[in-house]
Amino acid sequence: MTSAVDTAPSRWAVPVLGFGTFAVGTCEFLLAGLLPQLSNALGVSIGTAGQVVTAFALTCALLAPVLATATASWPRRRVLLLATGVHLLGNVATALAPSFPLVVASQVVAAAGAGLFVPTAAVTASALVPKDRRGRAIAAVTTGFTAATAMGAPLGTALGAVFGWRVTMWFVAGLAVLGLLGVARLVPARVATPAVEGLRQRLAPLADRRVLVVLATTLIAFTAVYLPYTYIGAVFGPATGGSGVRLAVLMFLLGVIGTVGNYLAGMLADRFGSGRVVAFALVWLVVGLLVLPLTTGEFGWAVAEIAFYGIAAFAITTPQQHRLITLAPESAPVLVSLNAAILYLAIALSGVLGAAGIAWWGPQLLGPIAAAFAATALLLSTRTR
Repeated sequence: MTSAVDTAPSRWAVPVLGFGTFAVGTCEFLLAGLLPQLSNALGVSIGTAGQVVTAFALTCALLAPVLATATASWPRRRVLLLATGVHLLGNVATALAPSFPLVVASQVVAAAGAGLFVPTAAVTASALVPKDRRGRAIAAVTTGFTAATAMGAPLGTALGAVFGWRVTMWFVAGLAVLGLLGVARLVPARVATPAVEGLRQRLAPLADRRVLVVLATTLIAFTAVYLPYTYIGAVFGPATGGSGVRLAVLMFLLGVIGTVGNYLAGMLADRFGSGRVVAFALVWLVVGLLVLPLTTGEFGWAVAEIAFYGIAAFAITTPQQHRLITLAPESAPVLVSLNAAILYLAIALSGVLGAAGIAWWGPQLLGPIAAAFAATALLLSTRTR
C-alpha cells in the first residue's frame, strides 16, 4: 500500500476522522445514560430499554466487516460520507420516533453507519500519512471513542436530563452534520488504499491462534467493563437519587479517568510490555468490580468507585490493540477493525447479560457478575505469552 493521494491531504484530515469517530461513539455511549429516561418516557423496563444498546452494538459488530467489504472498491471519501449520512439519518429518525420499537429500529440504521465509518476511517487515516506514522494515525481515530466517553456521553446525558432525551438525539445528529461537513471538506477525494479484499481475506488473521486469544480476551474483558457501564443509571440510582445531572457527572468523571488510564497504559506498555499491563489492569478491574455494590448508596462513594474502576477499565484498550498489531504488523488496519467489531460485540453482550442480571438479582450485583468475566479474561490473557 502507498500513502499517496490525489492531492496533498490537509493536516486536519486525520483529526476530522477522529472527530467522526467521536460523533458515532457519543451516540453509542450516551445511550447508557439515557436508559432511565427512555424507560420512563416510552413505558418499558430498564432492562428492555437496555436492548437499544444491544441492538446498536450488535449491528455494528455484524455489519462492520460486511459493509467494509462491500464498499472496498469505492473511493474512501465516498464511503465515509455515506456512513456519516446513514448515521445522521438514523439519529434524526430516533429523535422523531414515537415508540420504543421505532427507537430501536432507528438506532439499527444509525449503527449501520457507525459500523461502516470506524474501520474505514482507520484505514483512510493510515493511508494519509507516511508509513512510520500509521500507528499514530490509527490511534488518533480510535481515540475518538475515548473522547466520546469522556465528553460526548456525559454532555448528551446532561442535555437529556435538562431538556429531554429527544434533544440529546438532535445533539448527536448535529455532531454527525459537523462530521459530514468535515469529511467533505478535508478528506481527499481519492486515497490510495490496499487492494480490494474479500471477506475471507479480511478474516484471515483469525487463523492465527494468538490473534484469536487476544480478541477473545478483549471480548470477555470489555463485557466485564460494559456490564456496569451500560446500566450505570440503574447501578448508581441510589447514589444519584435519579438525577440525570449527577449521573452525567459520574459519566464525565469516568471518561476523564478512563482517558488518563488509557494514556498511562500506553506509556507503561512501552516500558513493561502490553501483556503485563493488561494483566495488571484486569486484576485492578476485578477488585473494583467486587467492591462496587458497597459504593452505590452514597454519591461520594460512587465518585470514588468510578475513579477506581475507570482507571482499570480503559487501561486495557491501548495495550490490547498494541498486542494485536505486534502479532501481525502488516495486517494492522484489518486487526484494528476486527478489534472494533469485538468491542461492539462485548457491548451487545453486556446489554443482554445486564438485563438478565437485573431481572434475576438486581442492578447492585452486576459488579460481582462483571468481576467473574474480568477474572476469566485475566486467565485467558496469560495464554498469549
